[in-house]
Amino acid sequence: MFKKTSLQDWESVVQKQLKTENIYEILSKENLEGITVKPYYDSVAKPLNNLPKVEESTHLVSPYHESSEENIFAFLLNDNVENLEGKVIFVNNKDLAEHISLEDTNRYFSLVDVFSEDQKGGLNQQLVKELLAKDFEKNICINVSLHQNAGATIVQQLAIALAKTIELTEIFGLEILNKIIFKVAVGGNYFFEIAKIRALKLLFNQFSKEFELNEIPYIFAETSLRNKSKNDAENNLIRSTLELSAAMIGGADAVFSNDYQFEKSDSVSEEISFKQQIVLAYESIINVFEDAGNGSYYIENLTQQFAEKSWQMFLQIENDGGYCELLKNGSIQKQIFEQAVKEQNWVEEGKIKIIGVNLYPKLEKTKSAAEMYSPGEIKAVRLAEMFE
Repeated sequence: MFKKTSLQDWESVVQKQLKTENIYEILSKENLEGITVKPYYDSVAKPLNNLPKVEESTHLVSPYHESSEENIFAFLLNDNVENLEGKVIFVNNKDLAEHISLEDTNRYFSLVDVFSEDQKGGLNQQLVKELLAKDFEKNICINVSLHQNAGATIVQQLAIALAKTIELTEIFGLEILNKIIFKVAVGGNYFFEIAKIRALKLLFNQFSKEFELNEIPYIFAETSLRNKSKNDAENNLIRSTLELSAAMIGGADAVFSNDYQFEKSDSVSEEISFKQQIVLAYESIINVFEDAGNGSYYIENLTQQFAEKSWQMFLQIENDGGYCELLKNGSIQKQIFEQAVKEQNWVEEGKIKIIGVNLYPKLEKTKSAAEMYSPGEIKAVRLAEMFE
């Protein structure tokens, strides 16, 4: 029998090794989210129930190629393709959404964003009506992938997702909730991103319960562009593999890998990018679990912190006039700008390490953060642009 070791015994050993009384100050790690991360977890205060998916297995989504039609089940379409049968189709183009030929054996989902992200602050109500008239399973996309790629924190992304949701429900009623699909981009902070997907489920369900409903969000997750480098495609591939893994473990209903060679994309690099999903799904089988992160004290704790902070920010957005109104007065743009510049400064200082960019870099700094960002615009910016 092993002798039971108390927490105090472990702390004493660590104190001696680190030569300090205050081990938690040394072991604590600052992060841009303002989330408390402990050096270890032995419990969680309020264990969560399983956070379910809509789909039984996460869909592995590929760009459409005629050569892959026979072997791939889910496609991202920008152009109309006729005679597809038994497929899951994610419509990624407004014009295509208007004119696509529907087949009875296919399932259709719209990834067309109905919000403008500039100071017009618009919700395109006519587009919403047109999309709702389509025979799609999920007609209305709430896109927060742009915000992740623009440098928004996870808390900001989740709060914006809820703020967009309430804008839609106030105009089109609660019936629209089961027509929504969330499009998110998954970044490189592995456990944080797992918790982000789970927190979105928790928040959307809580939001629906405010109206005596019990809705589960449909989540389409794609790999981020923010941490990718045009000069370092091989590391892009590694990063996007981890991002896909985080999305599947977090419980996304569909995943899509952006081309790791985004400036030199071709059919081969697109195929390799898609096959990352195949390897993860068929070697690790992580796409079939309903909530693989459940029971991890660390992930549970992160999930609840993100949910609580995001809900409070959402309430603040509503108190200040709502998402569209804050876009019109530039508040949302400014908040994301300030966060993005802070993150960029952390990259410049080496507090965030990106191999091949600011760790073992190939190039010197070529741009300042001020040159890369605008306080009046939400735009996708890659962190590596500073060194390219």
